Amino acid sequence: HVQLVESGGGSVQAGGSLGPSCAVSGYTYPRGCLGWFRQAPGKEREGVAAIDSDGIASYADSVKGRFTVSRDNAKNTVYLQMNSLKSEDTALYYCAAGNYYAEYNYWGQGTQVTVS
Repeated sequence: HVQLVESGGGSVQAGGSLGPSCAVSGYTYPRGCLGWFRQAPGKEREGVAAIDSDGIASYADSVKGRFTVSRDNAKNTVYLQMNSLKSEDTALYYCAAGNYYAEYNYWGQGTQVTVS
């Protein structure tokens, strides 16, 4: 079955950087999408970034120019490089795997990112 495990979160000062990664196993959609989401206390889940099988990425307006999503298919890993972090970025970040239409059905447990 599909399993996603995030790692690399932590606490940083505003303006700092973090680069969490997500190891994916059992993913059987050859042209599927991998995405990063976040959820802060009291707020709804928010899509942060996504990348398709061709490496084409999309981003939420709030993180454009600061975050970069990438994937390494050989390593079955998706990354999220987060620069110029703001306190508003504080949330539980988790990755998800979906099909070609970005219908995400598999989720990791999340990694905490705290910016102060």
